[in-house]
Amino acid sequence: MKNLTLKQLRYFEALARDGRFRRAADACAISQPALSMQIKELEQEVGGDLFERNAREVKLTAFGQTFALRVRDILRAVDELAELARASRDPFLARLRIGIIPTIAPYLLPAIINDLNKTFEGIEIQVRETQTAKLVQELAQGELDLAIVALPVSAPFLTEMKLFEEEFVLVRGREDAGKPVPEREALREMRLLLLEEGHCFRDQALSFCKIGATRPREVMEGSSLSTLVQMVSAGIGVTLIPEMAVPVETRSAQVSISRFQAPRPSRTIGMIWRNSTPLVTQLLQISEVVRGSADTMRRHNTA
Repeated sequence: MKNLTLKQLRYFEALARDGRFRRAADACAISQPALSMQIKELEQEVGGDLFERNAREVKLTAFGQTFALRVRDILRAVDELAELARASRDPFLARLRIGIIPTIAPYLLPAIINDLNKTFEGIEIQVRETQTAKLVQELAQGELDLAIVALPVSAPFLTEMKLFEEEFVLVRGREDAGKPVPEREALREMRLLLLEEGHCFRDQALSFCKIGATRPREVMEGSSLSTLVQMVSAGIGVTLIPEMAVPVETRSAQVSISRFQAPRPSRTIGMIWRNSTPLVTQLLQISEVVRGSADTMRRHNTA
């Protein structure tokens, strides 16, 4: 396979990930016919079909699935070589690719970006907001340098660093402001509004309320914390949100905020990155900036 190229491997990985020629071509910034030709040449070079094709999508063949595992290892190693070069020529980062979950991003991200720009002059920051499972996948593939998530993630190839603890608060209608805060067992009897499947915050709230994830009748779902708070404002039910979201999400809603008695529901916010990254020194510096951003935000919110 003397004519195998790194570009072909990246095109293959994009098509394996997206399952559609159009989306993969867009991701690679080339035309669909050009991508198709490169994949065909790759299959000729390796001597077998990598994809099963139909009118709507493509799927990996058995050979393609095995091939994909090796390709991802190769691309990850190449990306880490690039990171090593970045680390050697610049003690600070010229570019930082951050992943962050949706229940943190709107509230903490502006402060993080502002503080990073002050600390590392000229840094280029690229942000990816999505759920934890997708961030872990993109870290594994070398598409992100770090991610800010709720811990633990417990992936063996990732390093986890705790940044801070954050409590959850109860959001009820404004007319309930003077009522006693219900015990967590009592929440199971209320119309509880939670984020849709896939959000780790949903699982944390269900765990606190001792509601099994397989019992959907007790809960109603929303796509964002903002939607949940507005549903509470409309009298539909009650919800839990992280403390950092309170100033943003409740300022225009007819709701009241209550804090639970101990044991209070909470989550651990932290940073994760690949064990094999050569950027550990820089990422540790980034973690201190992020921790400082969070401390400043919390002090401002409680002032």
